[in-house]
Amino acid sequence: QVQLVESGGGLVQPGGSLRLSCAASGSIFSISTMGRYRQPPGKQRELVAVVTSGGSTVYADSVKGRFTISRDNAKNTVYLQMNSLRPEDTAVYYCYVRAGWDDYWGQGTQVTVSS
Repeated sequence: QVQLVESGGGLVQPGGSLRLSCAASGSIFSISTMGRYRQPPGKQRELVAVVTSGGSTVYADSVKGRFTISRDNAKNTVYLQMNSLRPEDTAVYYCYVRAGWDDYWGQGTQVTVSS
């Protein structure tokens, strides 16, 4: 089992920045991929960005050049730095971890981009 603790999020004006963190504990030896998904209001959950244990990254086209995902393996933590935020980035952001054959999700954190 893997437990996830998320932090960050909140209300920010368009063009602003936020950083989301997600710390994993438990069966951390089996963790491979870490990242973030989001669910905008009235829409399905979608990929934002993920990073593998080897450091390879995948980003949604909509966030490329604005968001940066990174991980600190010593702290078992994944970070999502979000810059140049837009109103369409408003969503609940979920931490995601792949450990062994299982997927784990955080409780989600609200990000609202509004003036």
